Amino acid sequence: MPRRGLVAGPDFEFFQRRYFTPAEVAQHNRPEDLWVSYLGYVYDLTPLAQEHKGKGQTWDRGRGRVVCLGMPGSWMVGSDGGCSFPGDLLLKPIVEVAGQDISHWFDPKTKDIRKHIDPLTGALRYSTPRGRFLHIPPQLPRSDWANDFGKPWWQGSRYEVGRLSAKTRHIRIINTLTSQEHTLEVGALESMWEILHRYLPYNAHAASYTWKYEGKNLKMDSTLEENGIWDEDEEFDWLNMDSTLYTPALLLYFNDDLTEL
Repeated sequence: MPRRGLVAGPDFEFFQRRYFTPAEVAQHNRPEDLWVSYLGYVYDLTPLAQEHKGKGQTWDRGRGRVVCLGMPGSWMVGSDGGCSFPGDLLLKPIVEVAGQDISHWFDPKTKDIRKHIDPLTGALRYSTPRGRFLHIPPQLPRSDWANDFGKPWWQGSRYEVGRLSAKTRHIRIINTLTSQEHTLEVGALESMWEILHRYLPYNAHAASYTWKYEGKNLKMDSTLEENGIWDEDEEFDWLNMDSTLYTPALLLYFNDDLTEL
């Protein structure tokens, strides 16, 4: 088991979580910070957006939109003096779904974009109701379409950052030393180490505490349910009760600040 100072556990400076909640994915909803999820995985498409935003173009971080830097022909200036989307319009359908789950774009069996019979050509081609996007071939042959990009962006794992939590739950974490309490949304399959990593913004020395539930020490390599903290949402639903009326509480007991040694 690796150690952080004198405390057993992962080195959180290089720690990578396996799971992300839909709420976390939804926070990355801008062209300069663009995540999507599909087929149970989460992908960071920011590098793809940066690659295709065009030269002399940048993202307006304050307003979450695109601005132009004087590149004639690359942008269309609206009546309000603002800039519309960049010249590479194939990026537009992807930016429009930033922070969302796009599993409905895909065939779950082939893990490829859904296909249909084109009514114009009678050929089998990708179905793109929101409009053609990057790496989708044009409807008819064109001499200006380059297909030398290798694998399409949705194939392979080069943009993958983790898995999407299919089921999330809320827990309360109570610091018995300071009496501070925080409620976190966590994935049902996350280990206690991953939950501790989520809690670090509230307590940077959380690894210096003993984590307990109902008086028993928690196994940090195990999930909540493996530690006997059952997910009772279905039972609440069956009883027609609001599941938010009860949130399990984890108690933290301070040992010593051993993470700094």
